[in-house]
Amino acid sequence: MDELLSLAEQLIGYDTSSEDGVHEAAGFVKGWLDSRGVETDQGTCRGLPVITASHGDPADPTVILHGHIDVVPATAGQFEARVEGDRLIGRGAYDMKAALAAMMLALPTDEEPVSGLRVVLGIVSDEESEEPENRGSNYLVRRPETTGPAASGEHPVTGGMGLTGSFAITGEPTDMHVGVAAKGVLALRLTVAGRAAHGSTPWLGDNAVLRAVDLFRGVESLPFARESSELFDRPSINLGRIWGGDALNKVPDSCAIDVDIRYLPHQDPAQIREQIAGLGPARVETIIELPPVSGGGTDSPWLQALTSAASDHHEGPSLSVGRDGASDAVFFIRAGIPAVEFGPVGAGHHGPDEWVSISSLISYRSALRGFLERAAGRG
Repeated sequence: MDELLSLAEQLIGYDTSSEDGVHEAAGFVKGWLDSRGVETDQGTCRGLPVITASHGDPADPTVILHGHIDVVPATAGQFEARVEGDRLIGRGAYDMKAALAAMMLALPTDEEPVSGLRVVLGIVSDEESEEPENRGSNYLVRRPETTGPAASGEHPVTGGMGLTGSFAITGEPTDMHVGVAAKGVLALRLTVAGRAAHGSTPWLGDNAVLRAVDLFRGVESLPFARESSELFDRPSINLGRIWGGDALNKVPDSCAIDVDIRYLPHQDPAQIREQIAGLGPARVETIIELPPVSGGGTDSPWLQALTSAASDHHEGPSLSVGRDGASDAVFFIRAGIPAVEFGPVGAGHHGPDEWVSISSLISYRSALRGFLERAAGRG
């Protein structure tokens, strides 16, 4: 337990909301993995590190454990991990540095092998970014591209790491349940026009900021926003950013808002855009669009092995939880690798009091190891 808690605290201590912090944390992680004697490799995607560590025979079935070291911005104090009772508190504790620490320790080594199974740990630095496609997780599974001089045996041009596998687990927060579905992402920038006037006579103008707020309220009331599904009671709609006005004493004549929509697996993002366009004059631009995640059939032996291992550590069913957040699992699924989310108990991710349960974190590491032992030899 001491090793796991210490490693999680060390990871939380890096401010990985910044590029410098990401590189520092990646250097620490790679050094730690190297010291365990596992095979490691590091690439870059958009200048950010992507790390893999592996153990086992490449001829054996491969399981991929996936995590990210980046976090959303926080105050300096949130990067100082602290323990209060059963809670480890700090930015990234729940999303998902503590889970990553458990994955790093669950990775087999020569001293603690898992026979008949190859295990790869893939670590990215941009899960929280707004880049829609050219992301570290896509780089992990994208096949290397060799062109030009490389065709004649000279240095290759690498377009990705080209990971393949039979099953992938991304350690996003799930409270020890297995997340087989996640909402899609549709991030939109909505720009509305108004009419400028002097700030002392606002009735002579048309305030674009107020019009944008009204537009957002309209989005919240659209038909798609009231839909539900088996695993989700509603889509998620958040007003994340707003820009409007260029002078205090002037009625704003333009305003842009960024709206973060997490849509349900059965919903069509094109229809959502059409509904929003029908609200009135506004320029609608897509910032990010990522599809939802569906983990596939529940009869998969890999999924059964994971749910069995998870069930050893909590009461009630461990399967079929839907995740409100988006998931990088979609990149594995696109590459033909079945993928789910699975993480420890906690709360408050992206908030001021983010925490993970220490006892759950210990159980999580044990569940991962139990899964690998159950999965050994499966194909």
